[in-house]
Amino acid sequence: MSAEALAAFLIVTGGFFVLLGSIALIRLPDIFTRLHGPTKATTLGVGAIVIASSVAGYAMTGNVSLKELSVSLFLFITAPVSAHLLAKAALKEQSKDR
Repeated sequence: MSAEALAAFLIVTGGFFVLLGSIALIRLPDIFTRLHGPTKATTLGVGAIVIASSVAGYAMTGNVSLKELSVSLFLFITAPVSAHLLAKAALKEQSKDR
């Protein structure tokens, strides 16, 4: 499989997961289920797109770009942490209403 075909596959797969996460954000009923879609599917989708960019850059230059690697690392660390903080805030707000 060539690098271009791999990058194209990763872009299409990433786009599918981003679309799936966006639909989940709109369609799911409450804050907790709405958090699940974007943090899981969209993180995977954007991660696949960034990896596709890295693969294409490596195929063109022969060097691995540290920018794509740092974006991937930042994405995979911050998305679950922000979802966790949002869920904790929603739980706190929910318990305050009772």
